[in-house]
Amino acid sequence: MNGIILKLLAQRVALSLLSLLAVSVIVFAVTAVLPGDAAQEQLGQDATPEALAALRAQMGLDASAPTRYLRWLGGLARGDFGKSVTAYQPVAELIGSRLPNSLLLAAITALFSVPIALAAGIASAVWRGSWFDRAASTASVGVVSVPEFLIATLAVLVFAVQLRWLPALSYVNDIESMGQLLKAFAMPVLTLTCVIVAQMMRMTRAAVIDQLEAPYIEMVRLKGASSLRIVMCHALPNAVGPIANAVALSLSYLLGGVIIVETIFNYPGVAKLMVDGVAQRDTPLVQACAMLFCSGYLILVTAADICGIVANPRLRHR
Repeated sequence: MNGIILKLLAQRVALSLLSLLAVSVIVFAVTAVLPGDAAQEQLGQDATPEALAALRAQMGLDASAPTRYLRWLGGLARGDFGKSVTAYQPVAELIGSRLPNSLLLAAITALFSVPIALAAGIASAVWRGSWFDRAASTASVGVVSVPEFLIATLAVLVFAVQLRWLPALSYVNDIESMGQLLKAFAMPVLTLTCVIVAQMMRMTRAAVIDQLEAPYIEMVRLKGASSLRIVMCHALPNAVGPIANAVALSLSYLLGGVIIVETIFNYPGVAKLMVDGVAQRDTPLVQACAMLFCSGYLILVTAADICGIVANPRLRHR
């Protein structure tokens, strides 16, 4: 790994850290202007002004916004996410109890969606213009055009209400067999997979077609290489960077789309915890969940950039 690659990698990491700092400012500002008062929500409408003032001082809400932001940012740097104002527990414990469920849902979705999307995207690029390419492209555009909450609602109506094959809600705490596991994750995974496969397939197809139309591929064809060798040994290795970006950007959708899916199916994940925190005006919980989602997104995008830099042969051999 030469100095140019190391410099580019250091720039990407530094840019990600600066982006995360900017995101922290935005998250704090947005949660600060949310309607309602955490102290009022906790004490109720009949609380006296003295009790509200005392609780606000105890929660640190009487300080200025810059002071509260610096305190919060310092706590994040130490790994202290604060204490929930409604559950009276550390936010880290609340997130820790839900994070494995969200990671399990994301892992199962990625396990199904990534191979399907990559295979479909590469096949569409190799057979572009065929009936398969036209059908896959039409289906992907149709799925991308439909919001995920509509897909989830239709799945509930068809598989839970009409056919009664699957439960409308996901109860992951009562799983005792493989059948119950499949039933609990079937509709959330199906909903997320539909949109992720459609997005990832289109980006993968575009990346492979871009390489197949490059001048060096024409030279490989003139040398008599087979179509399989052209795709597997020449086009795909040079398309690793764009494909990695496609995978990362599509998987980062899980961090946003999972909020709607967990809410609709009542899945006990971090996204559902964040939605409940917004409803209860639990500012420390909402801030921690938002930073967790933003950090995950930046990690995925940075990892894709790193893969693109490392896989670029012009940078490796310069």
